[in-house]
Amino acid sequence: MLTEMLSTLPPSERKIAAYMIDQPQEVISLTASEIGKRSGTSSAAVIRLCKSLNLKGLPDLKIRIAGDLQKNPYSGLRDIEPNESAQSIIDKMTNNSIQTIRETAELLSTENLEKAVDKLKTARRIHFFGIGASSIIAQDALQKFLRIDKIAYAFSDIHMASTLVSTGNAEDVAVGISFSGETNEVQQFLQVAKEKGLTTISLTKYGQSIVTEQADIPLFTSATKEPTFRSGATSSRIAQLQVIDILFMCVASLQYEKTVKHLHETREAIEFLRQPNKGKGK
Repeated sequence: MLTEMLSTLPPSERKIAAYMIDQPQEVISLTASEIGKRSGTSSAAVIRLCKSLNLKGLPDLKIRIAGDLQKNPYSGLRDIEPNESAQSIIDKMTNNSIQTIRETAELLSTENLEKAVDKLKTARRIHFFGIGASSIIAQDALQKFLRIDKIAYAFSDIHMASTLVSTGNAEDVAVGISFSGETNEVQQFLQVAKEKGLTTISLTKYGQSIVTEQADIPLFTSATKEPTFRSGATSSRIAQLQVIDILFMCVASLQYEKTVKHLHETREAIEFLRQPNKGKGK
């Protein structure tokens, strides 16, 4: 969190973040005043940094730092090399995916997740929107929520998406998906939705962005890097799918009996279509 937010923080908070990244072991035993002195800032700036990170305070931050220090070190996302063996690529992509999933789980705010689930559970209509690779995530979300009898839509065209949300109201939910958080079309989609009174949810990499600014409920994934061959784009997609799966399963759990019924019905329909000569005229 500190590393990804570093470049966007105000100068005093940036100094504190840099000190914490460089001396994490020391930080967990220091007070806010001591951290301020050692980083050349103040205790007030330390508290502001915690707020910038959406944490409850310094104790919360110190617990996270202490947790990180207990983990096994990893080399981060690794890109493929020229003429690399299939086994090596299997190992790299698997490790990349595991790391991304773990980081995303740690970054997800339980409080915001529960707010999003509550809105999705009772929504009259759910609108998913993403551009490019993020449109694949929107389509996956659509397929999942349709199976449990939710009225949902997924568009990758800003005009179609905006046209539909413009007819929405406070009972509807708009979900804008953008890994970078800087996709203009997704920002515009959420802005239109917000002006019409819809609850807006964003799904982006960790940090402030033009997309999260339009969201009532921001959800974050791991801010994976994108190496030369964009294996990071693969990891970011997996992180986004992970959050969609979590949202879906949370909603499904809260309406368990209905979910089981609808999943059984949709499964029966698909199995019927797979049988030879079924559903065809004679």
